[in-house]
Amino acid sequence: MGNYFQTVVDLDATHADAHTLAAGGLDWLVKEGMVRAELSDCVLGAPSGHPPGPSWAKAVEQKDWEPGGGLRIETDRTVFNCGQGEARFAVCPHCAGRAVFFTDRLEEIEGVWEPFGAAINDWSDTGSAAVVCPLCRRSGDLTAWTWSDHFFAFGYLGFEFWDWPDFDPEFLEGLARALGGHRTVLMAGKL
Repeated sequence: MGNYFQTVVDLDATHADAHTLAAGGLDWLVKEGMVRAELSDCVLGAPSGHPPGPSWAKAVEQKDWEPGGGLRIETDRTVFNCGQGEARFAVCPHCAGRAVFFTDRLEEIEGVWEPFGAAINDWSDTGSAAVVCPLCRRSGDLTAWTWSDHFFAFGYLGFEFWDWPDFDPEFLEGLARALGGHRTVLMAGKL
């Protein structure tokens, strides 16, 4: 069975403003009644989170499926990922070519993933990393690459909702506005 999560990652948040932005985002969610301000044991892998509020249905498309968990807010440098599975490819920010990690038979293509794995580790440790595109041979900031199924995102602020129905696009737009109009990405995963 497992637990499902959806994470809205703020791609523009910095280390310096992550806590302020998190407070603003949480304030909006609480005022809209989508989550409660108080903390409880309602998220996987953390001691506490914000449980769904009385108006949680305003955030989701499927109104008859009540959330099974709450919201955890991450405000540290984080390599956000989708949990199970693996990214199948990454798209170069320069040439828009795909660095493909697996064959159609899901066999790993030797030598393609290694530079990306090293860059992810570097970014996790330092907050900075680049990777050379195997197609155009240009180096690009790791955070500028896009990933199949939004498998990875790199940032300092993430709103992780556990066992909620799929979000309504208007909710996602509203949360982005509450974050100062920052670019966000929605990631979905399972553990």
